[in-house]
Amino acid sequence: MVANQPLRPSNMQNIVAINQGRRPLTWATPACPALSPEAARELLARGVRVLDTRSPVDFGKGHIRGAMNIQLSSSEFEQRVGWMLPDDAGVVLVAEDLEAAQAAARKLAFVGLDQRVRGAVGLDAWRSAGQPVASLDQISVDDLHRALESGSVRVLDVRENSEWANGHIAAAHHLNFKHLPQRMAELPYRPEDRIAVICATGMRSSTAGSFLLGLGFRNLLNVEGGMAAWHQAGLPVA
Repeated sequence: MVANQPLRPSNMQNIVAINQGRRPLTWATPACPALSPEAARELLARGVRVLDTRSPVDFGKGHIRGAMNIQLSSSEFEQRVGWMLPDDAGVVLVAEDLEAAQAAARKLAFVGLDQRVRGAVGLDAWRSAGQPVASLDQISVDDLHRALESGSVRVLDVRENSEWANGHIAAAHHLNFKHLPQRMAELPYRPEDRIAVICATGMRSSTAGSFLLGLGFRNLLNVEGGMAAWHQAGLPVA
């Protein structure tokens, strides 16, 4: 009966449990306490995940290793978290400031994910405490085009099927970012391959890139401006 059915988001079981009354839905303002770097590090050591809600550029410059980048500025923020965050995983938020972290917790309450939030830690405080920071390199569409001509890069397009059908880079492989957790076996790349990840504007590709970084891919590039910049530069599409 489940053949040919669309993939379910990671948060599906949580939503079903809330609908069935087995898990409570938050009605009050969700709590999001500030965490010291030491407290955050202890939570991470116990398997709590990091959700970085900042922009792709800020995330690319530096982030807590293993963090998932899903931007608070996206109108689909909570839905994207529901797709990508493992079911029942606790979360430490990274945001521009504590007010932004609290706004993220409020948005997560709409899909029953706020109860997983353990608190928020600032990246500046994390860095000042001597904790390790990772990065995700960015690449312009012009540099990507030159790299494709030289054969020095692969391209992963993580947009929706309809976006892909309306025009894409000929050499790209397509896999919707929401499907990465369930369909990684379909990805024809090795962790050491140089891979440029692209979407429409650079936001979903940063989410996909952060996910791949967590799996050990170590030579990733996020395409600045995405296919919008590619089109604007007059570069070829298939």
